Order: sequence, then structure tokens, then C-alpha cells
Amino acid sequence: MGTLFKNGTVITASDMVKADVLVEGEVVSLIGRDIPAAGHTVVDCTGKYLMPGGIDVHTHLDLPFGGTDSNDDFESGHIAAAFGGTTGHIDFVIQPKGGSLADGLKIWRKKAEIACVDYGFHLAITDLRQDVLEEIPSLIHEGVTSLKLFMAYKNVFMVDDTTLFKAMQVAAKHGMIVMVHAENGDVEAQLTPQLVASGKTDPKYHASSRPPEIEGEATNRAVMMAGLTGCSLYVVHMTCEPAVQALQRGRALGYPVMGETCTQYLFLTVEEHLAAPGFEGAKFVCSPPIRTKHDQEVLWKALRDSTLQIVSTDHCDFWYEGGKGPWQEWHQKQGGNWVGFEAQDPSYRRPGKELGKGNFAKIPNGMPGLEDRMMVMWHHGVNGGRFSPSRFVELNCTNPARIFGMYPRKGTIAVGADADIVVWDPNKEHTISAKTHHMRVDYNVYEGMRVRGVPVQVYLRGKKIVDGDKWVGEKGKGQFIPRSPHAPVL
Repeated sequence: MGTLFKNGTVITASDMVKADVLVEGEVVSLIGRDIPAAGHTVVDCTGKYLMPGGIDVHTHLDLPFGGTDSNDDFESGHIAAAFGGTTGHIDFVIQPKGGSLADGLKIWRKKAEIACVDYGFHLAITDLRQDVLEEIPSLIHEGVTSLKLFMAYKNVFMVDDTTLFKAMQVAAKHGMIVMVHAENGDVEAQLTPQLVASGKTDPKYHASSRPPEIEGEATNRAVMMAGLTGCSLYVVHMTCEPAVQALQRGRALGYPVMGETCTQYLFLTVEEHLAAPGFEGAKFVCSPPIRTKHDQEVLWKALRDSTLQIVSTDHCDFWYEGGKGPWQEWHQKQGGNWVGFEAQDPSYRRPGKELGKGNFAKIPNGMPGLEDRMMVMWHHGVNGGRFSPSRFVELNCTNPARIFGMYPRKGTIAVGADADIVVWDPNKEHTISAKTHHMRVDYNVYEGMRVRGVPVQVYLRGKKIVDGDKWVGEKGKGQFIPRSPHAPVL
């Protein structure tokens, strides 16, 4: 006995066809017309679309950063993701200073014991000693095939060019992909204290400290190194025309380079959001910064013409109004662990954006978006006439799976694939709001946005986890997805 999705329209990256889908166990077993319903649980999908579960390849759950930790963990973040139609994601493991890559993996595997959807890991290298360089190939046996290096956050995460080049050489040899946060951290480290010293401390000056020129320069540098080493390069959270142009030049030369943008860079601007009155702009502080309307149009075009391959979120949320209760005492008593503090006393709230009042450089970088990505991109991408439903699936589901070694198990509806299925109602409307979202944060960057097209049921490996406005999944049932090296460059 299986689950039979009847009378729906199946959308993949290449096709959009009316078909029934039979799921037996955790996988899709049959796709066809008029599949007999006898013996199966039937899900009537008349007027609905059937799409593969979304995959967000850029998230930061339970991340220590900027004097605090991001709010959503592998339970709350996963539940929020599922309500938005995302059934899988890849989170960033951070190598501890002085520690090994295995040390970082151990920490994040522990965090993920409460997982509610499926997940993978990238490994962010912050301390590339010789022993760590030699450790990189062992990650493949752990199912981790992607490395991240930061060209920004000087004295925190940033690596120099020698480190980046060495990592690319090793990654290329073993069929791994290198991801970069592309901003010139040396320039930013000069601009920021100069701005603060001159009294320019409001959130809007965050954009002045990280202008588009330094993103374009760093992107170009990484692209050239990819060309020299033959390493597959994936540039994360691209925001602006200079960066897109650098990627286009590399692709025109035949270099193995790809890129993503994030939802927020398509909708938020410095003028309207980062420069909002008072401290309101702190809600929109992330790095690289949000840009201009012109840059938004450049990004939309890059998504249409395949210069960019993926839309992700860089989900990393912090309270806007944090710091309530004696959080420092709690944090110390728990040995630096936040888990359980909300349940212990609702007045406890880890510090958030308020850490940067009076100094934009101290505002924790990041914003929420994991739950909203699919709905926002469908409404403004498909309903907005910017791309087709199949291109939507390609950007949000299939390309993430292909580039990061999960395809065809993930990212498509096909016989033998995991039955990660989203029943999508293209006519249902929803108003995005912090009052109704499931992310553990007190604001939403798309507050009040009315979207048409939402998930009404979500299945993870054949098991229903979201039914309308009800969570019916289980804590701890999310699985780690080991990934394969030598994935294609798209």
C-alpha cells in the first residue's frame, strides 16, 4: 500500500505534465496517467501542482557569530523550512580555531540530532594548517564534498589568497567544490573604522563599509584562481553588477564557475530598508549588503539567462529586540550552550541586533528567510512573468541537488527519487508576517507581502510533515544526506 497523488500537474526542471505519482515507502515508484487507486491512500491534487521539495544550500542554523548565536536551530529552522516547501538544506560547519575539520563536523552532527527535514553540510575552513590541508580528502568519506572559504571578516573567518589557492588545488584534485564569500576583507577592515571614527555609525553605513566594488574585485580574484586550478567554484550570495560581470567573464572563458543570489537581494534596498529611520535598518544588515534597484534587475536577468544557477537564503536570523533577561549568566552556566534557555524562562532571550546600537559594525550580520524563499520566488518570478514554473523548480530544487551531489535522489520527482513532494496551490494567497511565520525571530523582512501560490501539503520521503497550517512531522526524523564528488558544473 502506498500514497497516490492523483490529478495533479507534475513540475520538474524540464517538464510540466498532468500525471499521477505513486509513492511506496520513501521513494517514488511510478509516474503515469490513471494509476489505479485500489489499495493506496489517495491525495486528490486537482488544480494543484506537484513539485520536488525545495533545497536551500546556504543556511546558518545555531551559528555562533557576532557576540551571540543565530536563533533558529535544527528543529525550529527545519519546521519553518517545511512550512515554506523546503525539505532539504545544506548548513555550514565552521572549523573551530586550532581544531580540525573533524572537530567541526562533530559539533554540527550533535546540533543536527533534532533535525526534522533532510540536510547536508559544507565545511568552512578558517585555519588551513598543513594537517588540515591533508585532512580535506577525508571529508568525502563523510559525505561532505564542498568547502567554504571567507575572503572577508578579517581576524574572524577571513583567509588569505595563498590559503584559498591551496584549498582550490586540493579540492580540484578530489572533485570537490569550493565556495567563497567574495568581498575584499582588507579594504572593509580599513573602511569600517574610518566610518565609525567619523561618526557614521547608523545601520545604513554598513553598505558604505562594503561597497559593490570590493565584492566585484574579490569575485574576480576567486574566478581567476578557479581558472588557474580547474577547481569548481561557487560564489555565494552575489548581490551586485560588478560581481555578476566577474562571473560572466569567467564563464565566457570556460572556467568552472557558478553562483547564487539570495532572496533578499532581489527585493530589499539600501535606500528603503537599510536607511530606515532610527535603528530599524539593523533588521536588514547582512554581508554583503543589500544594494540598489539597478542591481536587483541585474540579478533577475542573471537568473533568467543562467549566469546564476541557484536562489538560496543565507538564513541567519537574530532577534531585533534581543537581550531580555540575564542571558549572559545563562550562557555561562550552560557552558556556552543556548539550547533550552527559552523553555527555562520565556524572559531569557539571547542578544540580537541591539548589540550594534551606536555602532553598525557590531550589528550581528544576517536575516531570516528560510520559510519565505519558495513563496516569494514563485509569486515574483512565475506570477511576475520573469521565468517559467520549470525554471522555478530548476533554481530552487534541481540545480541545488545537481551542483551539490544529491541528484537524482533529491531535487526532482522521478521514479527512484526520494518522495520529497510539495503539493502547491497556485491560486491560494498568503500574507507574509512575523505574526504567522514559524521562524524563531521577531520580524520578517517581507512583512505584509501578499503572495499567490503556496504549499498546502509537504511530504518528506513519503511521510506528510505539513498539512495546511499544521505541523505533523517528527523531531529527529531528518536524515543526513551524504553527497557525491565530481558533481557537474552547470
